[in-house]
Amino acid sequence: MFNVGDKVVYPMHGAGTIEGVEEREILGKTHRYYVLRLPIGDMKVLIPVDNTEEIGLRDVIPASEVEKVLNVLRQECTAMSSNWNRRYRNNLEKIKSGDIYEVADVVRNLSSREKEKGLSTGERKMLDSAKEILISELILAGNWDREEALQKIETTLSLET
Repeated sequence: MFNVGDKVVYPMHGAGTIEGVEEREILGKTHRYYVLRLPIGDMKVLIPVDNTEEIGLRDVIPASEVEKVLNVLRQECTAMSSNWNRRYRNNLEKIKSGDIYEVADVVRNLSSREKEKGLSTGERKMLDSAKEILISELILAGNWDREEALQKIETTLSLET
């Protein structure tokens, strides 16, 4: 159970702060929802309280783990399939996992591929989306603003070995 003020990650959407709990009636049944405010785009999302485990809602990483995430960005790229469809599905699974290290892995690998060979429109959108998810969690974990988080990612990626 999460509380108002908790910083959490909603897989595929990013990190935000729980602003409240609301009850809504849908199809004659009353359900409770967390009201999650995402820092990027100032978006508000309702998440069913009863489904948080299935959804994969989790706490934002502590500030002490931010450097570990940046280290993932510095590492060598992992082997990726040359088949676009397979590569896309593998990366999508990593993003859906909600694991920040997996998301960082996708950002690193696609950024590297973009430099080497360029990306298709689909992979470019995936890279942008993964980067936004990563930024949203780093904003809350590192207590940075969007520009600081983006700069940290870009600088770290340019230093990759």
